[in-house]
Formats: sequence, structure tokens, C-alpha cells
Amino acid sequence: MKKEHKKLSKLEVLKRIIFITIGSVLMGVALELFLVPFEIIDGGVAGISIMLAYLTPLPLSVYLFILNLPFLLLGYKQLGKTFAISTLYGIAVMSATTAALHHVAAFPEDKLLAVLFGGLILGTGVGLVIRYGGSLDGIEIVSILISKKLRVAVGQVIMLFNVVIFIISGFVFADWTSAMYSMFTYYIVIKVIDIVVEGLDESKSVTIISKEHDEISQTIMDRLGRGTTLLQARGGYSGDETQVIYCVVSRLELAKLKGIVQSIDAGAFIAVEHVSDVMGGNFSKKSIH
Repeated sequence: MKKEHKKLSKLEVLKRIIFITIGSVLMGVALELFLVPFEIIDGGVAGISIMLAYLTPLPLSVYLFILNLPFLLLGYKQLGKTFAISTLYGIAVMSATTAALHHVAAFPEDKLLAVLFGGLILGTGVGLVIRYGGSLDGIEIVSILISKKLRVAVGQVIMLFNVVIFIISGFVFADWTSAMYSMFTYYIVIKVIDIVVEGLDESKSVTIISKEHDEISQTIMDRLGRGTTLLQARGGYSGDETQVIYCVVSRLELAKLKGIVQSIDAGAFIAVEHVSDVMGGNFSKKSIH
């Protein structure tokens, strides 16, 4: 029996609307007040729209909305109704913001400042929209579909599209310095998106294999205040039954955790992995005093 899709609560819908609105407005501000006046482009559909607005009488807002519509249809078919509605709303707000700011003068006078702050604001805006279930660029949707067909990483497909767009921009604006600034801006945007989507409080998952699993597990709970999980396991070579300790700690607690394990069993196996997000369970730190 097919499980029915659980609808978002009114509070979740309101939260999504608020943050997608903020993110879309931020992207519009970054484009019109920081990047476009200095002929610096973003990647994807936004970059194509900026070049078309430069070459034709139509404003940027028109291209941002029209060029994203075909990709939005693809997103509706492949990624679902909620995603498509969130994306359509975000694109509409972004387009309206750029239209409202079209005749406003650039905020900074220095090109480097425009790159730095424009990239920061743009990355924050796009990151918020992605985090709350939408997208502001159709190239991302196409890249997801291409990656499924060709079995290539989404990031590589997006990068390929954007490299081509940045090269074209050098010819359109007849200024390769702006094209290089655009690439630098894009790098800042990607890094900021990662921070917004994944969060600053980076976590690490740790897997520990040791004969002293009970003592290590209890010491981690006592001295770090973090919960642990014991997983039943069997050695592939020895065939011996054992238990594996699994826990999630903050980046700052990792060194202390390693010290705890090695003080109890210097030969323990420790594997550490990056965790993008932690949801559910009880990840909150318990008092150790």
C-alpha cells in the first residue's frame, strides 16, 4: 500500500514562505545593487539573464522570470509539486525585487567590495531558498536530471555550465577582468551556500572499534555528555563477535573524544566522517557536571 505524503503544517508553510522570501529578496539586492552595475555575473540562468539584459532593452527581471519557467516545468515533473511551487514563488519575488531596484544606484563604488559583499549576500539568499525547499536557478534542476542520466556528479554539471557562461560573458562585455571577477564571485557564493545550507555548527560522526567498547562508551557519555550507540558486528577476518561504538560530536569535541578513546585503548580503530546536518533523536549535549 502506497504511503500517503504527509502535508506540511501551517507553521512549517509559514516558515518556508518567510525564509524563501528573504532569500529571494537578498538575491535580487545582490544582483541589482552589487553585481550587475559592475558587469559581474552570477552563474546559471541569472548569468544568462544579465547578459541578455545588457544586449537588449528588456530589464533583467523579465529574463529572470521567463528563462526559468521551462526549467520550472521540468522541476514539477521530476522533483514534485511542493518544490515547483516554492521555486516559482522564489523566482517571482526575486524578479520583482530586481524590477523594483532597477533604477537604484549601485551600493558600493569599489568593484572588489561589490564582489565580496555581492557574493556574500547572493550566497546567503540562494542558500536560504535551497534550505527551505526551493531553487532560484533552472540550471540546477537541469543539472540534477543530467547527472541521473549520465551518472555524473551534479556539482560537475553545474560547474561545466557556468564555466561556459563565464567565458561567453568575457566576449559579451568585452572585458575579461569582469569575467574573472565573476568566477571569483561564484566561488564565494558556493562557499556561503554550503554554510547556510549545512550550518556553521559542523558535526562529526565517529565510529570506534575496540574490545573496551563498554568502558569507552560510558566514558564518552560521562566526560562529553554525548549519547552513544552500540552496534553488533563481526570481524570479517577473525570472525569474532564485537560491538562498534557510533556517536556524533561537534567539531570542537572531536580532539577530546580521540583522547578519551586512546587513553583507554591505544590500538582502537577510529573513523571520522563529516555530518552535514543532524536531525531527530536527542543530539543536545547533556550536562557533564
